[in-house]
This record gives sequence, C-alpha cells and structure tokens, in this order.
Amino acid sequence: MNKPIYDSWDRAYKSMFGAIRRNEPCTFTICLPKEIRLDSNPMLVLFRVGMKERFVPMNTVYESGNEVYYSATCSANIPGVHYYYFAFMSEGRWTYVKKTEGHLGIYNDGDLFQLTVYDEHFETPDFLKGGVMYQIFPDRFCKSGVQHENVPSDRVLREDWGGTPFFRPDENGHVWNNDYFGGDLEGIMQKLPYLESLGVTCIYLNPIFEAHENHRYNTANYRKVDPLLGTNADFKRLCFEAQRHGISVILDGVFSHTGADSIYFNKFGRYPENGAYNTPESPYYKWYCFQNYPDTYESWWGIDTLPNVHENEPDYTDYICGRGGVLEYWLSQGAAGFRLDVADELPNEFLENLHDCVKGYDNDKIVIGEVWEDASNKEAYGEKRRYLLGGQLDSVMNYPFRTAIMRYLGGYSPEAFREGIMTILENYPKPTVDVLMNFVSTHDIERAITVLGGESADGRGKEWMAERRLSPEEYARGKAKLKCAMALQFFLPGVPSIYYGDEAGLDGYCDPFNRRCYPWGHEDTELIEYTKHLSKIRKSSKAFVDGRMKFLKLAEDYVIFARYREQRQRAMAIIVNRTDHPVTIDLNAERFAHSYTSYTMVYGEAQDNQITVAPYGFIAAAVEL
Repeated sequence: MNKPIYDSWDRAYKSMFGAIRRNEPCTFTICLPKEIRLDSNPMLVLFRVGMKERFVPMNTVYESGNEVYYSATCSANIPGVHYYYFAFMSEGRWTYVKKTEGHLGIYNDGDLFQLTVYDEHFETPDFLKGGVMYQIFPDRFCKSGVQHENVPSDRVLREDWGGTPFFRPDENGHVWNNDYFGGDLEGIMQKLPYLESLGVTCIYLNPIFEAHENHRYNTANYRKVDPLLGTNADFKRLCFEAQRHGISVILDGVFSHTGADSIYFNKFGRYPENGAYNTPESPYYKWYCFQNYPDTYESWWGIDTLPNVHENEPDYTDYICGRGGVLEYWLSQGAAGFRLDVADELPNEFLENLHDCVKGYDNDKIVIGEVWEDASNKEAYGEKRRYLLGGQLDSVMNYPFRTAIMRYLGGYSPEAFREGIMTILENYPKPTVDVLMNFVSTHDIERAITVLGGESADGRGKEWMAERRLSPEEYARGKAKLKCAMALQFFLPGVPSIYYGDEAGLDGYCDPFNRRCYPWGHEDTELIEYTKHLSKIRKSSKAFVDGRMKFLKLAEDYVIFARYREQRQRAMAIIVNRTDHPVTIDLNAERFAHSYTSYTMVYGEAQDNQITVAPYGFIAAAVEL
C-alpha cells in the first residue's frame, strides 16, 4: 500500500501534533514516489493571512522502497493561525501538496493545512484538569425554603416546582421571563454531598447577579447577588463549603450588555439613582450608544431590554476589570473564574484586559468563553480572533465536540466523527484541550435525551414543545443513547460538563423547556449511578487529566480510541458501541490488537480475548502500549 504524501496527524510526518508554541521547532516531512523527477528539492510554504509566504527548503532524509522522504524544520515567532502547504517543481511544472480528508495530503486540489501557533508561556489552570463540571441554572436546581429579603414584588413566585415555565408573549409580543421557581444558593449548598458523589469537581453557575428576568442574563447590578438567590455572603459561604467537598465554583460573566432594568440604564425607574436612560449626566451614559436619545439605542440582537455596552469605554472597562472592580470582587469572594457569555462579541482589547485582571489576581483562576464554532480560526469584527493564543481565554465551550457526538449517534459515519474530534485537537493548543468544556446539553440547546429519543422540533413552535414530554418508549431510546453520548463526553479530551438534571433523566426542548426544575424525588437513579461510574473511571487514570488521544479502530457499529500520556506506555482504551444491538469484538483479530502488549478490564468483561459491548454501551480497559 502506498504511503500517504503527508499526514498532519502522524508524527512521522509532523513531529509535533497539532498546535505549537511560539519559537518551538517542528519538523515537516513529505513522502514522494521516486518516479517523480524533481527539478529541485520540495519546499514547505508557510504564511499568515495578509503576510508574505515563507518558503522553507526541504532536504532529502531517506529513501524506502520506491519512496523518498523530504523534511524541513522550522518555527514561527508570531502567535496566530498560520497556514501551510508543500510545493515542488517537476519537469518545469509546479505541483502543490494540500489537504483532503482533513489531514492527508493530495496533489494540487485541496485546502491549506492549519498550524496554530500560541504564546510560549501559555498554560491553563490545573484545578479543572481531569475533573467533572456541573452546570446549574440557579432558579431551577434546588429550592432551600429559606425566606429571602428584598425580593422585588413584581416577580411571579411559583409554588409548582417542576411546572412548565412561562413562555407565551404578552399583547406586545414580549416574553418577560418573570416567573421564578425559587432555586437558590442555599439549595445548592444542601446538595453539595450529592454533587460530590457524582464526582463533580467544579460547578458552573449561570448568572447569579441581580437581574429582573429568571435567566439573569440582563444584569441589573454586577456587584450584588440576586436577592431571590441569597446574598453576597451566601455566595462566599457556598464557595467555602464547596471547597470542603473538593468543588470549585465558576461564575457566568455577561459583559457585552446589561439589562435595561438595571442601576446602569434604569429604563423603568426601579432604582433611585439616575441611569443612562434617565439623563446624559449619568455616570453610566458613556457605556451605551444612543441613536435617538433616550428611546433608540444599540441592543443585543435588537432586544431593547438588553442594551449593548461599549466594552472598551475606559469607565466600563475599569468598572469590570480595574483594581477593586467586578472581577476582582467576585474572585475575592471565592470564585474560581468566569465563563464569558457571547465571548465572540467581546472585542480583543476587552478580553485582554479581562484576562490580565483575572490572571493578575491569581494565575490559577480560569477564563472560559462561549464560542460555538472552531475558536482557533473564528473570524469576527473583520479579523481572526485571538482567543486561544495566550492572553485572552483559557478554554471555550466545546460545541464542535457536541456536534460530532450527536451526529455520530444520529448516523453520521465513524470517519466524520473522527474528523470532527481530531480537527479540534489539531487546531487548539494542548493547554486548552485539557480544560475544554465538553457537554451534550446546555441552557441554550435542547436536552440531549430529547434530541436522541424524541420527535424532532424542527419547524415546531413553542406551543408544541411546551407540554411535549418523552413517552416511555422515547425515554428508553433517549436514555440508552444518552449513556453512549456521555461515555464519549467523559472520555474524550477535555472536561465533561453535566447540565443539571441530565444525569437524572430530565428532558426538554429548547428554551425555556430545557430549563425545567431538577426532578428531586423522581430521579432516574440508574442513570445517576451510571454517571458515578463514568466519574470513577475518569478518576482512575491520569490519562484523562492531560492525556493525548489516538483512534485505534473505526467500524460501522463501534469506535475504539486510546487516551495516553506522552510516553504512551500505559493508556486507557475505550470501545463505544453506537448501535441498538450487542457487538462482539475479537481482540486477536482486530488490527488495534497489535498496538498493545497487555490489557486489564476496567469496565466490562473479556473472555478468551473476546469482548461483548452492550447496545449503546462502552468498554474501558487499561492497556500497555
């Protein structure tokens, strides 16, 4: 079989897999048939968008059979997304080697290979690596029953825990999101032993700052916990108590806009101090952009209850990122970092100021951005974003992994699944990969069990979604597939993030039905125990802390991949069956069997080197490579 011309995933061709640090040497090798008569040695062509191409001569390394190998070693001294290809002249004609199938070289046709170069000092916090994250929508997780003071009187306080959230618009077409089920910080504290039993090491809280809609993405006061959730002192106590259970707490930072109903804008006159809407003399006036004062102003996606802010307005930047500002205050109260809402709408300068503030307070605090696409090559504001080069974000929400997992379980090919996973691993810096936020459900998308088991919501309205719950048959199908999705979520590189209630079988279509109350007393206990098993397996091997990944086998019904540390002597092999029937694998007959010398089953059983993987099940084995 002919060798590939080039394979960017194979370290025989590219000595450093994936992204490289600034000034870190990397060797690139191509393999050409001897029958090609070269006029001169090939060249590696490397460049950044808008910059001149850099031509690096390649030298003959060795010959093997009918093939000749050429290599060049180089580095890049500017962080950024670089692109490369190979070129050679034969009998007076140029031929180019570009990419196809994501990682293999092809003559002439194809795309450019991507090389992400990041700052040589870029590291990410250790506390999240190898752990398990748990996302909580505070109003819907647990209601302690504690009476809270100073709760605004215009809120609808629901007594039907688990009821359908309000979703219908008023006569003007506006949905006010003003119904509250009463989940609070004290309720979270009461459930810390439960979260610890799940293996949770980090809680990510959707917004907790004072706001006048139940999602709290319309911040009213950045420096105050919403009174229905508790007090600032309650948050500090939550962080302290959580730490006793080995759990850190990350806050949601919403810095691209505020609420119109806030101390900063004060459109509805709730607050005694004048806001930007009340007078141009307000200290907050410069934060906003008015086209026709006061009623016409820039707002987030045209929603007039969410006026946009100028993040780089010095007063606003200082208020959030300055000495004693919002970020420092919450870090001082015990927050382990921030998840940034709509990070792709925050300008570079603001992200850098935010990063410097957080890291200046404590380098082990984390900054995670909400970015839905490949964050390494995302373009916004007319330029390539610099999220993951060092100096902005540590990590991002890993929507590309979620897409790959859900598509794979929906019937996409194993090759497409591998492509989706490996592309991110190739494009992202390794420090980022180790702390990627891997999820299958969030507050912004349908719950995975509903997608996997229920009817499609495409083209359906909220009236259809509202009371549409999974039938017993749909639930059984969705649960089985969810378990398969969670196995991938837990064992792929990064950190699994459980959206509250997923582990208990909570279903729901899109917002607000994906934000129903946690079903205390009606949990799926078998699914909870399964989640605990996944966490224990993660904890059993350091390969899941910062290990690399290699696909060992792609089959129509199953995939096999290994997580290993740099030396690769010991690894965890994971076999995942995506079908509704058992799969029996003869280890001696499989090609991947030659990759290891011995194995020990961690989850599942083997007899005479044969393994049977249950429908939608997985096998985990510790192997010696």
